Parts: sequence; structure tokens; C-alpha cells
Amino acid sequence: MKIQSPYPSVTKIPTGIRGFDEVTDGGLPRSRTTLVMGGPGCGKTVFALQTLVNGAIRDKEASLFVAFEEDAHQIIANAATFGWDLPALVKKKLFFLDAHLSPEVVKAGEFDLVGMLAVLQAKADQLQAKRIVFDGIDVLLTLLDDPVAERRELYRIRDWLAQTGLTGIITQKVGGSEADQRYGFLQFMVDCVVILQHQVVDGSAFRSLRVKKFRGSGFAGDEFPITLTKEGLQLTNRGPTELQYDVTDERISSGLPRLDNMLRGGYHRGSNVLISGAPGTAKSTLCGLFAAAACQRGERTLYVSFDEGAAQIVRNLRSVGIRLAPHQKSGMLKIYSTRTRGPNVEDQFGALRALVSAHRPRCLVIDPLSALSAKVAHLASADAAQQFLDYLKKEGITVINTSLMDGLNTDEATATGISTIADTWIHVSYIVQDGERNRALTIVKSRGTGHSNQVRELTLSGEGVSITDVFIAQGKVLMGVARWEWEQGEQAAKKRTQVATDLKRLQLQLAQAEAVARLQVVQTEIEARSAEIAVLALATGSASKLLVTDRAVLRKMRHADEEVRVGKPASAKSAAAKNGVTGVH
Repeated sequence: MKIQSPYPSVTKIPTGIRGFDEVTDGGLPRSRTTLVMGGPGCGKTVFALQTLVNGAIRDKEASLFVAFEEDAHQIIANAATFGWDLPALVKKKLFFLDAHLSPEVVKAGEFDLVGMLAVLQAKADQLQAKRIVFDGIDVLLTLLDDPVAERRELYRIRDWLAQTGLTGIITQKVGGSEADQRYGFLQFMVDCVVILQHQVVDGSAFRSLRVKKFRGSGFAGDEFPITLTKEGLQLTNRGPTELQYDVTDERISSGLPRLDNMLRGGYHRGSNVLISGAPGTAKSTLCGLFAAAACQRGERTLYVSFDEGAAQIVRNLRSVGIRLAPHQKSGMLKIYSTRTRGPNVEDQFGALRALVSAHRPRCLVIDPLSALSAKVAHLASADAAQQFLDYLKKEGITVINTSLMDGLNTDEATATGISTIADTWIHVSYIVQDGERNRALTIVKSRGTGHSNQVRELTLSGEGVSITDVFIAQGKVLMGVARWEWEQGEQAAKKRTQVATDLKRLQLQLAQAEAVARLQVVQTEIEARSAEIAVLALATGSASKLLVTDRAVLRKMRHADEEVRVGKPASAKSAAAKNGVTGVH
């Protein structure tokens, strides 16, 4: 059984300051007091005033602003740079009260806040106000110069806020150690303490925010970088601890068909692609191919460069057959070229977020991202690149980042440190051999898809960009002229082999023809001999038959047949003749 607490939980009012409401899980404590403290120029007044403006615009809540230091007209004029249109809000939703105190009045002992609080009470009732700011309370404390009077008037303000139910914001300047100790009781008196800092590191200004205290609520106590933009103050939140964003199996072209084949279909939509390499290895060319392909698909693209101007980028890429000018004219492509402005890269990432919001791209190129991360000199900006990339991935934007590596034989790592969070990592490098330098491309990793692990040669020409297989001969990788010479040698060797083969074939055919001819002669000789044998046989048979015939004719001529027909006497006579006996008649 869940036990319900008899005490109401802390309710909050949103400030509308981007990032701050996420850090505090909802904003400032409603009907309670918040102390915003910091040194000069860190954004205390902007924080307080922006909270009132957002409350008036978004929540339609009226508010009061009590200025102890600056003139109200001056505050309104200064805020004009943020585009809040305070004069219009003053007519209905905002009331400014100048509470400048005269040192003579304070020293005469004639000063207290009773009258001022009465005026504020009446105005709050009239406007039905929900929020109030006491800006520059430290001015009041300085003029009183009496610890008892200081505490009395501050507790008077606290009690008055509790009675009216207004959500109060008190701003206080800090910086001197003695003053900080003297007015330290303010942090114990309020329910929420927000500390703003403004410091300079290596010549670059850094602003940061930290929530030190928040009674009755959890909050992120880390130090977060803040920037002042045209919309006001904004805080860069690192985002939720659990990474959640939509993914898809959709593939989009890199702009180079052979590279798409190496990636089994191209980049994943919404992925983060890193192209690393030394200067001159064609990283920007690969970015240009991707941007041109995206625009041809009808996808809005943003190209951010920290090395070259837009016109120079367009001209240089045109030399390798990549034409971006038509896409610029159509508005499909926006090229933003700038220089890094020092180690406070958070300001520049804030500008990039504004560009993304304005152009609404589906594809983004940052060339090179290492130009920003290499200048990081403050902990508040150390993870700015990863925060920005997480923001882009959440928006479903496909990002191509390049990272510059120094030297030709550098280790395969990136100065940005984002190689671990990149979904696809392509590395381009040089191979120097036989007095020639050639470009090589390889895919280090590509999450969620198979990919080639082979080194390819990347060539640039006036006809365009191409990727070819490297040539391996006798254990060496050959590119460029060395490859051409080896291929020419191989072609010549193939021609020689072909000629030798053809010659051998002709020789064998000739020998075969000679053999066939000899065989034909032998066959003819055999037939001749056979004919001779046949003639001889025919002649021999005819002679034998003629001899028999001749004998028969001879016997007939000698009447041999009549003697044969006589009978027995003839036989006797024949026998006698055979025996050589003759008779005389």
C-alpha cells in the first residue's frame, strides 16, 4: 500500500530557457524564492528577465520587475537585442519599478521596504501577477551597510513573497570573498540557488550555469555551458543518460557508386559518418559528392566549412566534376563558411544549432569537425561535439564529419575523439612509392552493415572521382604510374605470350598438314600396290584358265575324247601304252 504524504509536492514553473528546465526537471519552484548569483556579465539579469518574458508569452502570466541598480528604461533598451518586444509586454503583462536608493536616505535611517512592498502588492493584485524579480539586491545590502538591517529587509521580502504566493527571483552579484561571506546567508534563506559564472581561458570567454540547491526536488548539479544568442540565454544540456532515437534500414547514396557497393548499399539514413585523413586526401571531395547526391534527391542540405569560403568550395569541387552552384541557387544547399573563434566552441555549436533550425536540412556536412574540437580548452566545452552530434541524430539528420590528421603515417585515431561514436568510419590516406603519392581509401567500420575490408585507390580527375581496386604484384601494392607501368608490362607480356602461342599453333598446324600429306601419299602408295596385286592376281588366274582351255582344245584336236569313249579295249590299250607295250598288226 502506497502511503501518501500529507505535504504537497513542489510544483514548478517553466522558465522557457532552453536546457534549464530539463536540468531542473521542470523549472523554478512555484511560489518560492530562487537566488541567481554570479559575477558581472554572466547573465543574471538576462536569466531573470527572460523567465518573466517567457511566462508572459507562453503562459500568459503577468510579472513584476524591481530594479535596484539599472534604470528600467535602460533594461528595456538593452533587452531589445533579444527581440522580446518588451514595450508591448509592458502595457499588459510586465511592470517595471525603479527602486534606486539614495545613500543619503539610507544613512538617515529613513529607509525600509514596507512602502515599496505595498506598491508592489497593489500592482500585483491589479495585474494578477504570478512572478516577480528583485534585480541587484546586493545594491540594497551595500547601501544599508548594517548586517542587522540587511537581514531584516531580506527576511521582510521573503515573508512578503510567502504571503502573496508570488514566485520570486533575486539576483545578486558575487566576486569579492568578503562580500560573499557577508551575504552567504542568502543561500540558506532561499529554496533554489543558481550560480552563473563568466571566466576567460586562453583569451576566450566562457559562461556556465550550475544549480547548487533545490529544496524538495532533484536536479542535475553539473556545470553546464551557456550562451547568449539572439533569442536570449540558452543552456546546453547533455541530454538524457539513456540514448533513444529512431533508426531505419533506409540507405542513401554517398555520391560515389563504388563506395556505395563497398558499404553494401550506402550510408544508413540518420547515421553519423566520419571521414578521417591527412590534408589533401580528398575528404572535402567526398563531402561534396554526398552533398550533391543529397540535393539531387531533393533533400535540403547544409554544408559547414571551417577551412574554405563558399565560393572557393564550389570552384574547387567543380574541377572534379562536382557542381554545387545550381543547388545553391535553388536553395536546396546552404554553404556556411566561418572560422573557429577560440576555445569556447560551445558558442559555435550554438550557432550551428540555429542554422539547423533555420534551414531544416536532412543532410549535414561539417568539414572539418576537428577544427572545433582541437581548440577545446575548457571542461564546459569538452563534450560539445558529442552533444551536437546527439542532437543531430535525434533529429534524424544524416551527418558527414571530417577529421584532420597530422602527418602521413599517423595512427588511425581522430583528434575529435568521435571515432567511437561514429556509425561509419572511412579513412583516406597517402601511399608514397617510387617518387609518387597516391590516395587510398578504406572502411574502418560501418555499424549494422557488411562492408568491404579491402584498400581501394581513390583517383581524382576532370571527369570525376573514381575508386579502383589496388594492384598487388609480388607482395607490393601498386598505384598510379607504378601500377600503370606494371600493367603495361603485363599487357606486353600477354601480347608476347599470345604471339608465341599463335606461332606454336601455326607450327603445329603445319606439321599436322605435313603429316596428313604424308599419310595421303602412303595411302596412295597402298592403293597402287593393291591395284598391282589385283592385276597380278587377275593375270595369274587368267593364265591358268587359258592353260586348261588350251589343253582341252589340244586333246580335242588329237581326238583324245574319241579314245576315251572306246571302253574297255581302249583301257587295255591305254594301260599297255602306259606300260610302254606296243603291238604291230
